[in-house]
Amino acid sequence: MGWNGIGLIRKLIAASAVSVACTLVILPAHAEIKGLEIIAPANSGGGYDQHARALQQVMQDLNLASSVQVVNVPGAGGTIGLSQFVTAKKRNPSLMIGGLGMIGAIRINKSPVTLDQVMPLALLTGEYQPLVVAADSPIKSLQDLLDKFKADPGSVSWGGFAVGSPDHILSGLVVKAAGGDVTKMNYIASGAGGELMAALLGNHITVGTGGYNEFASQLQAGKLRAIAISAPQRLPGIDVPTFKEQGLDVELVNWRAVFAKQDLKAAEKKQLDDAMAQVTASPQWKEISEQRGWINLYKSADQFAAFLTDEKGRIEGTLMELGLVN
Repeated sequence: MGWNGIGLIRKLIAASAVSVACTLVILPAHAEIKGLEIIAPANSGGGYDQHARALQQVMQDLNLASSVQVVNVPGAGGTIGLSQFVTAKKRNPSLMIGGLGMIGAIRINKSPVTLDQVMPLALLTGEYQPLVVAADSPIKSLQDLLDKFKADPGSVSWGGFAVGSPDHILSGLVVKAAGGDVTKMNYIASGAGGELMAALLGNHITVGTGGYNEFASQLQAGKLRAIAISAPQRLPGIDVPTFKEQGLDVELVNWRAVFAKQDLKAAEKKQLDDAMAQVTASPQWKEISEQRGWINLYKSADQFAAFLTDEKGRIEGTLMELGLVN
């Protein structure tokens, strides 16, 4: 091959390199989301907060977002955080954690802001809930609790998150399944995380409920006792009897999800939708979920929107059945 041929090959290689470089620049890429804010509409330590911080960690680990900040906005079963999320005029991108309990809180608190004003982005996880008592409580079993309630309903205080929350719903379902009068149930909204734990350990409430992980360390340390859990069958590695195996037809999974602003552009929605798919498929997210006993319920934005429509009807029907809303 002559020098002219070699020169031609070099020119072709150079041209190809320029073409590849141009192609790399032109190809669409999901840019890192900068300054992302995640609203956790509850105090630190509870399920909403745990999901917000897990999302913060994994999105940063995967370089999907940077400078991610979790902001706790507690109150009224999450509706204060929801209201702030909807009405805030911030320029930074933002997300909000929500869940099953927000449906009831919106109805019961007659919130002027509803989930119709946010964009369902992704269904994330579900969690089964135990009933727990202090280790030194005279209540040793579910039957002990039901006997105490039947003898004197007012002597049993049921603690959990806000009125209308999954904690409230589960407590009501237990009373109803046992043949008790739900209207005589003394439910105390003790908050989530640390507040509820202090009330339980201090024997200020008789029994409490919430996500299993919220109590896991205190159960393992022997400071709390779990007397039943809302799963369909016993969970691996968790030695707690279900309601069903103790004769009560009670089952409940508390789902958690993430919402976005309603006015997102199509490209922004796609970026966040893709990001949630990457997060929930990642080893980091799976490890956190396994550690905390979260069940993978992932649904994409459009799938979650359809699920949410059905779930609103189901939960509102349950709330009416329990006499919590008209």
